[in-house]
Formats: sequence, structure tokens, C-alpha cells
Amino acid sequence: MDENFLLDTITAQELYHNHAAKMPIIDYHCHLVPQMVAEDHKFRSITELWLGGDHYKWRAMRTNGVDEKYCTGDETSDWEKFEKWAETVPYTFRNPLYHWSHLELKTGFGITKQLSPATAREIFDECNEKLQLSEYSARGFMRKYHVECVCTTDDPVDDLRYHKSTRESGFEIKMIPAWRPDKAMNIEKPDFADYMKKLSEVSEISVDSYKHMLDALQKRHDFFAENGCKLSDHGIEEFYDDDYTDSQIETIFSKALRGLQLSTVEVRQYKHAFLKDCALMDYEAGWTQQYHYGAIRDNNTLMYNQLGADTGFDSIGEFNTARAMSHFLNELNLQKKLARTILYTLNPCANEVIATMLGNFQDGSEPGKIQFGSGWWFNDQLDGMTKQLNALSVLGLLSRFVGMLTDSRSFLSYPRHEYFRRLLCNLLGNDVENGLLPHDMEVLSRMVEDISYNNARRYFKFY
Repeated sequence: MDENFLLDTITAQELYHNHAAKMPIIDYHCHLVPQMVAEDHKFRSITELWLGGDHYKWRAMRTNGVDEKYCTGDETSDWEKFEKWAETVPYTFRNPLYHWSHLELKTGFGITKQLSPATAREIFDECNEKLQLSEYSARGFMRKYHVECVCTTDDPVDDLRYHKSTRESGFEIKMIPAWRPDKAMNIEKPDFADYMKKLSEVSEISVDSYKHMLDALQKRHDFFAENGCKLSDHGIEEFYDDDYTDSQIETIFSKALRGLQLSTVEVRQYKHAFLKDCALMDYEAGWTQQYHYGAIRDNNTLMYNQLGADTGFDSIGEFNTARAMSHFLNELNLQKKLARTILYTLNPCANEVIATMLGNFQDGSEPGKIQFGSGWWFNDQLDGMTKQLNALSVLGLLSRFVGMLTDSRSFLSYPRHEYFRRLLCNLLGNDVENGLLPHDMEVLSRMVEDISYNNARRYFKFY
């Protein structure tokens, strides 16, 4: 992992060091805890910072035979958890965790040793010693990685107090809320009625019908907009295009409030209506909408901290999802109310489907209006990102891509932007060396800087 890690050619090295590396970070989708930013949280140890909420690492540790108490248990010490992670790391060769972990140690703490049982205590102590310094706080890490803006993931009932206090504190890095109304969408969940009560309280609107729920959500949508939000996000298993009437949706909503069992068709009808109405809100507000689809969540109810798994979609299932996606986007497009949209998939067999779908709804109103989101969750690694970039390159315009995000709750995850930028520069550099692209450094450097930063700044219109 020297300075030319992942950079095979002179062209790639020039593009990365002179152009990509210097660009600030706009992390437009993450799961940072806003309170930690607002209070400039000081971490008690590298374990809290590194393992406290990292389900990627927990999954690897469990796979390596580590007991759950060393992942999420309260009865084990920070050192015991770290020691078990250090025992796991040598078994992560060719897993992205190996690269990520060592990039994080190198860029975050200046540590270049390989983590293993032999080095665990030394690295643990060195990290903890540095974490006592003021610059190793939550805000300190954001400054260290040249972050310009982050978008957290927030529920409509959130009061956004920590976004407000951060803004009023004069902190130079912007923290912007992003609207994630999944709890209002997931009508089949047993806590749906309880959530509607919370929405009623916060909005001061009695949510006793679907129409009143939309009124309550619109009020909260406006509140989020007043606090700088310009971005929504939806976590869905698939897209929905089941026909429905307004009266059907009201009946389905009423049944859910009374705790009655809903049929699969009713759930799909509701989610179709819900997502469409949310999309109309986003369009009217001038927001960008994101759809993360393909994750079957909460598979193992015992491992409640393990946040999901990839889907088992076959080619037929993916075709049906693509057709529903097309119908859903077309509904909005026919009304001329299709907002800027980013589509992410957890299943890489859908890469070409999405990359093709983008072109169906580009309307010439702005560059890259419909985006193929970066490799997501299990795909935000060398192989997954390469496949996403190649599909977008072949079927769309890579030059208009808005680039990478962390999708993380860790303040040490920003090297994922570096990893992505190195990979991007290497792809372009290899194409130049192989005669597939001209050695036009003016065009290439602009392309790299745009994908790394400029495109996102223009696209999201945060400021």
C-alpha cells in the first residue's frame, strides 16, 4: 500500500496524485450519528471508533468463528473485541476488509504495519494514545479527510436538533439531513401503527387516514427542506407497479392501523402508492431521490445487529423488477414530475439493467439527471465498483457520474473515496496505455476531478 497502490501506469498515477487526490469529499449518503458531529465526539478507544457499528467487520468475525459477545456483547472489553478482530484480519485476504482496514490505519493514524495477533497490542495502544489528541475527534477526522459535506440518513419524525446545533456552531463542514421514510412505507411491519402515532405527535396532524398521513409527511418534508435537506432515500426490496385506486389505499391503511393482516397484493399496492406520492413531494421540492433496492433485510432475528443479506434474484425475477422500475419511473415521467434520481442495486446482475434504464428517462434537462449509483453495500469494493463503472461506461456517460459515497456510520470510512478514486484513475490509465483512449490529459484530468467532486456539487445543488 505505497503511494501508487492500485495505480498500474504512469498515466493513472498522474491522474490520481495531481487531480483526484486533491478534490474535497462530498459524502452524499452516509449513516453517521448526527449527535457525534454536533458534540464533536471523542472516542474512548479504536474499538469504539472502528468496531462499534461496523456490521461488515462483525460479519467477518462471525464467519471466522468468533463468538457474538466479541462483536456486539456488553460483557467483553474493548481490548478483547479488538484482539478478536486482529485474529480475523489475516483471514480476510481478498476480502475488501483487508484493504479498507489497512487504508484506515494508514490514513487515519499513520500506521503502516499489518494488523495481526502479533501487532494487535501495539496498534491498539498507538491508536488509543492518538485518540486522546483533540484532532482525533469526530470533527477532526472529517477535517483530516478533507470532507466538505455529509448527508446523514434521517427519519421524518427526527427533530434535526443536531443538524441545527452543528450549523449554528460555525463548523465549516456542512452536515445536511436526508429524508428516509422507510418506516412509513413498511406497512407490513408490526410496529407500523405505533410509528403512525409518532408521526401524528410530531406533525400535530391526526393520522387516521392515508390522506392525513400524506399531509403529515408533507409537513415534515417541508420542515426537512427548511433545514437544508435536498435529498431523499428509500430502501426497497424491489420496485412496485401494482394497480390501485385511492379507495383501496385508504382501506389498506385503515386495516394496518387496526393491526389486521394484509395480503401480499395489498402491501405492494400500498408501497406503490406511497413511493409515487413521495416522489411527487421530492419533485415539487426540487430534491434528488435515491432508491436502494435488492436487499432482503432482517433475515436472522437472533442476529439483530446484522443488517441484511443480498437477494437471490434470478434472471426472471430481475426482469420483473426492471419492468416494474420502468413502469414506476414512467408514471412520474408522464406527469413531467420525475425528479433527479439515483438507482442503486445490491445485485450486480442488475448492473446492465439499470445502466440501460437510465437512458430511457434522460430528458435533456440537465447532464446525468438519472444516475446509476455507485457499487453499494457488498459491492463497494474492487470487483463490484469495477463492474458498476464498466456497465455505466458502456451504456451511459461515465463522465457525468456523481461518484462515490461511504454509506457508513464510521468516521474512519472516508478512505473508501480514495479507494474509488484510485480504481477510477487506474481504469482510465490502463485504457490510455492500451490505446483505447487518447493521452489527452486536459480531458482526462477534468473527467477525474468531475467524477471525484465537481459532478456531485453541481448535481445535488446543496449550496
